[in-house]
Amino acid sequence: MKILAFGGSTSSSSINRQLANHAAGKVPAGEVTNLDLSQFTLPIYSSDEEETNGIPADAQAFKDLINSHDGIIVSLAEHNGSYAAAFKNLYDWVSRIDQNVWSDKPMLLMASSPGGRGGATVLDAAKATFPRMGANLKATFSLPSFYDHFSADGISDAALETELNSAVQAFAS
Repeated sequence: MKILAFGGSTSSSSINRQLANHAAGKVPAGEVTNLDLSQFTLPIYSSDEEETNGIPADAQAFKDLINSHDGIIVSLAEHNGSYAAAFKNLYDWVSRIDQNVWSDKPMLLMASSPGGRGGATVLDAAKATFPRMGANLKATFSLPSFYDHFSADGISDAALETELNSAVQAFAS
């Protein structure tokens, strides 16, 4: 299974990219592309920008990556209760190429944050909208208090680790 894994921010130390890559590494026989969203440079979406300059090549490149993989593992950063600006902008541009942004690919949708809610608000927003945009949600997972529960060795809390393993299993099946 070819898996596209990424965190929904451009931070060089993204906790969500770390979580997505950790989860992707648990997929048996998974061939993982660990994507860094900072490689995509896009103007802020507007209809004027699109009319004047068309769809940016990086938006098409992201859509092509989705299409060339069998499944997607994404962990969303929560900025002020919503998507990180860079992710939302990329998402908006790709939706101009194809409303079926996620191409009906199986998806493990996650979020994490340093706080105790674990990105619950952005995760709820994505659960409500991603299926309408072609996500085949197989499972979701939220990791609260990232710095208390995650290290280079993975998730230290046994109950959270079990929950993640169940989510990965649902995604991979």
